[in-house]
Amino acid sequence: MDLDYRLADRIDDPFVFVPVVAKHAETAVPELHRDAILVDTVHDGDLIPRKYLERDGRAVLPKNVVQSAFARERDWGADLVAEHLARWLGLAGYHRVAVARVLLDFNRFPGTTPPGADDPLGRLSINPPFAAALTHPEKMSLLEEVYDGISDRMERALAGKLIRLGIHTYDEHNPNLTRRPTVSLITRPASYQQNSRMPFGVFDPMYPDELGESTCSRTLRDRISLNLERAGFRVGHNHPYLLPEGCIDVRSQVWVFFLYLRRRFELERPETREDPAFRRVWTMLLNTNLRLAEAESLRGFLHRYRRVGADVLPAFQAAQRAYEEVREFVSQSRVVTDFRRSHHRPSSLVIEVRKDVVAELDPETRLPLRLIPENASRIAKVIAGAVTTFLTTDRQVPEEGISGRLPALSPDAQRGWV
Repeated sequence: MDLDYRLADRIDDPFVFVPVVAKHAETAVPELHRDAILVDTVHDGDLIPRKYLERDGRAVLPKNVVQSAFARERDWGADLVAEHLARWLGLAGYHRVAVARVLLDFNRFPGTTPPGADDPLGRLSINPPFAAALTHPEKMSLLEEVYDGISDRMERALAGKLIRLGIHTYDEHNPNLTRRPTVSLITRPASYQQNSRMPFGVFDPMYPDELGESTCSRTLRDRISLNLERAGFRVGHNHPYLLPEGCIDVRSQVWVFFLYLRRRFELERPETREDPAFRRVWTMLLNTNLRLAEAESLRGFLHRYRRVGADVLPAFQAAQRAYEEVREFVSQSRVVTDFRRSHHRPSSLVIEVRKDVVAELDPETRLPLRLIPENASRIAKVIAGAVTTFLTTDRQVPEEGISGRLPALSPDAQRGWV
């Protein structure tokens, strides 16, 4: 099995759709729901653009350093599980981040992880060894070309989806050598587990803390868990880690809520749709991947009382008044309750599968010698059957008025947020 990363002169599509031959089995979801499910992997990519490995004809890092970090960071076998899951669900395919995690981790907020930051949940998107090796212009290029490229494509893939299944793989043992479950289902942000609230200063405080309890329908999570246990697979919940706030699962939940809020607000206040002050507020609220400097500037003005230049002060003051109107709407309406209880609220579930189950590992290096498709298929089949049962049996959808439905994502609404 090839354990090396692949060089690329350029990456035209960093978030690739991989077609599969669907299985027409009892586990396949009804055709009505097939466009409502997204299966993806973000940590099984193997491409590294050559320009981030070489500068002026010389290597930026020793190859053995890059190779070692690449092998350690990769979720070996995640693509295999995703492929079989898409097939058993009857989908046309799955999506994968093609770029190696060692170069860029899209499942974190953008930025460089500082030296000595050992907590995996506290990392940013650019980590050692590239964190110290790349220059500022190179990091800007990496984020603009790869991070933003994935973001744009991820948003299009998420549009209209009810369920996102993010497939990962993890090591067999915890650091203290206790054995991890065969499968773990991760749905809770770390900050909510620790403090029963969303973290201060990350997303806008208008996002209700109670929405941070879970990124996924508990019924869907428990259906998958029950079916896996019945099939003989040991299942954990929110173990051995929780969701970092910078992961796709958390920031997409915030993004969808603010899209819903915008739709509800503009239905009652249509005159605000083209108002620059309100548009500036929505841009700030929807900047959940923290990539827009202008949005962060307004956030600092509103919540940290930072000084701004005289040339933008009137616009920011108008935005402050608009923000207060939106906040008043949230407090006086049923928008939070309607969103929380809506059967159309999207679920995003992280599914961790043990690496040693889907790959034969070298006893010394713990790196894969070969993948085990039959095991990946068995697990995927059970998960697919559970998803189908959830959609056809567990999920009872009443007739809802406009207040209960979540918005279809328009092209105008989906630029650079997830």
